[in-house]
Amino acid sequence: MTQEIRVRYAPSPTGHLHIGNARTALFNYLFARKQGGKLIVRIEDTDVKRNVAGGEENQLKYLKWLGIDWDESVDIGGGYGPYRQTERLDIYRRYWQELIDKGLAYPCYCTEEELEREREEQIARGETPRYSGKHRNLTEEQRRAYEAEGRRPSIRFRVPEGKTYKFHDMVKGEISFESDGIGDFVIVKKDGIPTYNFAVVVDDHEMRISHVLRGEDHISNTPRQLMIYEAFGWEPPQFGHMTLIVNEARKKLSKRDESIIQFIEQYDELGYVPEALFNFIALLGWSPAGEQEIFSRQELIEQFDAARLSKSPAVFDTSKLRWMNNEYLKRLEPERLVDMCLPHLQRAGRVPAELDAAAREWVRNLVELYRDKLDFAAEIVPKTELFFRESTEDEPEAAEVLAEEHVPAVLEALLERMEAGAGEPFDADGVKAIVKAVQQATGFKGKQLFMPIRAALTGQTHGPDLNQTIALLGRERVVARLRARLGR
Repeated sequence: MTQEIRVRYAPSPTGHLHIGNARTALFNYLFARKQGGKLIVRIEDTDVKRNVAGGEENQLKYLKWLGIDWDESVDIGGGYGPYRQTERLDIYRRYWQELIDKGLAYPCYCTEEELEREREEQIARGETPRYSGKHRNLTEEQRRAYEAEGRRPSIRFRVPEGKTYKFHDMVKGEISFESDGIGDFVIVKKDGIPTYNFAVVVDDHEMRISHVLRGEDHISNTPRQLMIYEAFGWEPPQFGHMTLIVNEARKKLSKRDESIIQFIEQYDELGYVPEALFNFIALLGWSPAGEQEIFSRQELIEQFDAARLSKSPAVFDTSKLRWMNNEYLKRLEPERLVDMCLPHLQRAGRVPAELDAAAREWVRNLVELYRDKLDFAAEIVPKTELFFRESTEDEPEAAEVLAEEHVPAVLEALLERMEAGAGEPFDADGVKAIVKAVQQATGFKGKQLFMPIRAALTGQTHGPDLNQTIALLGRERVVARLRARLGR
């Protein structure tokens, strides 16, 4: 019978959902869904000092926001829980005691100061620092003496000597490590909390994890984990280590790198479409067949093949993300786009918190006017500034247009017709008729007509549809700006 595909995403609640962790979760999700398997979300919270309030909730919230769902976790349960490590301490204790009983692990009473001194001496001799094994074979009498001093032991795993550990990586191919380069490592800290490499093996075994897809920064952990699997006689999962994400300068993505927005919550706050971010992240280190770049979630599931995971670092191309989000915004249903843009306009004080039907329709038309120009929803605020200013601020090109000799005649004719129609409906079609009348009255057309009107009313020479722009400005504001231009 074929083994059930079970993968996991196991975040620590030490912060908000980072782009790199989101990619790990997303690739595991795609792999599980493509294979008809299950995704387990497990919370690795044993590093209590680094856990932050709300960290777990933020992880789950923004995984869901991205469009990732799972089959077992802290929020929905499952047959292999608990799914939070701090609730599994009794399980770990049973297993590490088994290793001690078999002589495959032992208590180490070395202090931090002793270990640091040993490390410094090894470095001074030009050696690679590793635990020397000085407490590997303590007698019972020696142990009692250390305990009498008040020392609390950590538990170290007894690393086999002279052994090569090999595994086939789904991304990297064949990888091997020599055990002699790895000192006996801690599996339980002095406070009784298991370390990552021990707890993750117990969890993956107990939860029947078949494949582990994670970042390549975990490669060095793999031989230690393989040793623990071997010690228990367990079959390890198949490992795949994804290449790191780098910035456009080809440097490893650092949380201090301010050139890239790195937390999923920030993209939500800026008004990125979750489907766009899902699409973009899926292409960070994985490439589908063909040239297509815009995919639905279902299309990505159908096409996902772990064999196409890249062996080269994934470049985070900010321009490509903005382009991709723009493509999604252009295709978005009008009301959903309004719902994304409106909070930004409200926070900026551009529109009130409560809108009547007419005000919402005005906002809807404003958003539609700029739909194709938005890379993310928050840009609606700076891009529409001209609609909320009392007066215009002229760009240099607009000032040049307004200095042309024929402009006053165009603006006088426009003002006359704007004032003559006071009280009449003012929409794009009405504006079009007014501008046509100005053309007939002045004889100016094309750029000589449209550029002065746009420059006078917006301070710009380029922008969205002119008739719609004027209609959204409203007759009163248009009349006021024309009067100001003409010195009235």
